[in-house]
Amino acid sequence: MFGRLRGAMQQLWTPLATFLLRRGVSPDAVTVTGTVVVTGLALGLLPTGHLLLGAVLIGVFALADSLDGVMARRSGRTGPWGAFLDSTLDRISDGAVFAGITLWFVLHPELPYAGWGTGAALACLVLGSVVPYARARAEAVGASASVGIAERTDRLVIALVPTGFVQLGLPVLVLVVVLTLLAAASLVTVGQRVATVHRQLVGTGPGERTEA
Repeated sequence: MFGRLRGAMQQLWTPLATFLLRRGVSPDAVTVTGTVVVTGLALGLLPTGHLLLGAVLIGVFALADSLDGVMARRSGRTGPWGAFLDSTLDRISDGAVFAGITLWFVLHPELPYAGWGTGAALACLVLGSVVPYARARAEAVGASASVGIAERTDRLVIALVPTGFVQLGLPVLVLVVVLTLLAAASLVTVGQRVATVHRQLVGTGPGERTEA
């Protein structure tokens, strides 16, 4: 959904990427710093009710997520290590965002639909981790599972926009409904990826079942 925006942001970050590389900053350092900052913002601002500020700042860093990739390409440091590090740390920052929203509901039980919101946010947290795992596990067994309607950037934007607007008067019910639909979309994406891998692998011969 937001693939074109991501491409535009990569072009926007090119001058900054060049500047940082000239100062000796590595792509890995940018990846780690971004994860630490987003995690701190999500767990520090969202649970305490600073929803608008948290959503805006996290959104800015989410849009800057492609900066490390731009730096890696310009410096010729692209490779499996960078992809592994970026993907792994993305799971931490994504989890922190939905954990922060979950904690906001938990710490404010007087909110309307707080129980429903807690469950929906938790579902987003869990399923949001399963979506990329399904793709990674598919690739590990020689399949491809890039299909789906709930990619990472989509999930973050869809969750953060109503979260921030709640502080401006948006009914909590709207946020709860959005989180519920997002969890459902993530579940559908998992199903799509399982079905896609099943079509690719069934009939190729007996295989071993191994634990991750």
